[in-house]
Amino acid sequence: MQTEITFLPTQYLTSDPKNTPRQPFILTDRSISAANSCSIELKLAIRSHVEARITPGDIVTHTPANQTENDGFKSGYKKADTGLSSKHSNGGSLDRYTADPNQRGVQARADIIRPRPTPSHSQRSNKIVVALYHYTARESTDVSFVKGDRMEVLDDSEPDWWKVLHLTTLQEGLIPWNFVAVERSVESEDWFFENVSRKEAGKLLLVDENPRGTFLVRPSEHNPRGYSLSVKDWEEGRGHHVKHYKIKPLDNGGFFIATNQTFPTLPALVMAYSKNALGLCHVLSKPCPKPQPDMWDLGPELRDKWEINRNEIQLIRKLGHGNFGEVYYGKWRNKIEVAVKTLRPGTMSTEAFLQEAAIMKQFRHRHLVALYAICSKEEPIYIVQEYMCNGSLLDFLRTGDGKYMQFEDLIYIAAQVASGMEHLESKQLIHRDLAARNVLIGEKNKAKICDFGLARAIEDDEYCPKQGSRFPVRWTAPEAIVYGRFSIKSDVWSYGVLLMELFTYGQVPYPGMQGREVIEQINKGYRMPKPLNHPLPDSIYRLMLQCWDASPEKRPTFEFLNHYFESFNVTSEIPYLEPPTD
Repeated sequence: MQTEITFLPTQYLTSDPKNTPRQPFILTDRSISAANSCSIELKLAIRSHVEARITPGDIVTHTPANQTENDGFKSGYKKADTGLSSKHSNGGSLDRYTADPNQRGVQARADIIRPRPTPSHSQRSNKIVVALYHYTARESTDVSFVKGDRMEVLDDSEPDWWKVLHLTTLQEGLIPWNFVAVERSVESEDWFFENVSRKEAGKLLLVDENPRGTFLVRPSEHNPRGYSLSVKDWEEGRGHHVKHYKIKPLDNGGFFIATNQTFPTLPALVMAYSKNALGLCHVLSKPCPKPQPDMWDLGPELRDKWEINRNEIQLIRKLGHGNFGEVYYGKWRNKIEVAVKTLRPGTMSTEAFLQEAAIMKQFRHRHLVALYAICSKEEPIYIVQEYMCNGSLLDFLRTGDGKYMQFEDLIYIAAQVASGMEHLESKQLIHRDLAARNVLIGEKNKAKICDFGLARAIEDDEYCPKQGSRFPVRWTAPEAIVYGRFSIKSDVWSYGVLLMELFTYGQVPYPGMQGREVIEQINKGYRMPKPLNHPLPDSIYRLMLQCWDASPEKRPTFEFLNHYFESFNVTSEIPYLEPPTD
């Protein structure tokens, strides 16, 4: 016996085209269930295969699993008139899909959550991606698109730029890979945030423009198969805040927040809670706006070529001065905002400056400033890097909006700096000049470390700089001052001083002391006291003292420091909630 169903324009299937239910059927790998209390137990073939072959209004037949297979098809759906076309049906056989409970993306009824792509000898794959953001072409080889545009991937062998065919304009060209997601994957949903921590989710949701009920879904930090739902809420006496709910996986596929409400897919769960709070703090009103991802190149033609013509750089205004020269705000080809560092002749060898640039170019992390290009053919040499609109953390704390930051904002910046330093630590690189002046602030208090190119790739635990090197004593560990030995642990010392700058809103470390006195007092065991009239809890001050331990090996790691600030205040926040089940 066969059941006739009709494929609707909404891309849902219903058993009665003349009496379409208000809540359409939801497709799963095991059944079709209807939110209007109707359910039909049907085996389902791969959803993407079905939807790629039928159009709105087509009559589709379903062959139950216990019926003899006909026409070479396994149990599943096919068009009633012609079946699946041979172009897509793999010789008339429709592969069945079985969910793998160990794969997070499959459990979400989507492609596996994508890691950074690995270069491969890729051929045309017929993979369709959808744009998550707007993008304007920067060169003749890339393609412009707007959010929602569909493109076919022709070549994804390059890690940063994919070659695509735009399915509307029919233009072929390159696109930044992290601006798109596979069509119908969980990543293509506006509400899904792939690489967001609990703390960062809170910052994104609490933007003033977001109404109550703004939400996002993110991978769980503790359950490799689970997710978390974060929702902006408001309460009398507490104001706006964020509540977090665990989305738990079912063993046989599907998800639930409350045990009495289970859903076959993440989109089904979100759809249900968007219509009715069902015990949540508020109905899900709108997805949280997604910040645009970082780009590591000025354009696709410069991904392997980083020496550019200085005539392409327009210096617009001076931002300040760094250790080796001046810093300008500018534009590349009058299109892209950039920051330009210049090298004053005679302050540092060209080779050393280029070494800084080479190291910066190698490392990519969301809390490290991106190096785009250099102009080294003549003096002054330019380093062209990512522009951060709020300047250095030090200036931001003293004169910008940073002086009005709340305690939670300071914790957020401390966590971001620790995250960037953890990445350098994992690569066995040291910064040697970590301070608030070398942290840049962008929109929404996004923090990134700069000037880490002065770091040295090390094979041993420490290195000794050449004689004549200069370093800022107020931020430098005693073993580096006395013996010239810099290590990851000397960076930890500097991080402790940076924390003091942060929580005193840019106050000079060791106030009232000259440089030589600072060195003498540190060697005698003096440590900066906890400041008065500043929002510095005892627990964080004790952590700073650990960073300033005289024995480098007793200082914490940046991995620990990152975890400490990422989880700070979680115990005093509202824990993960579960809606009532009655």
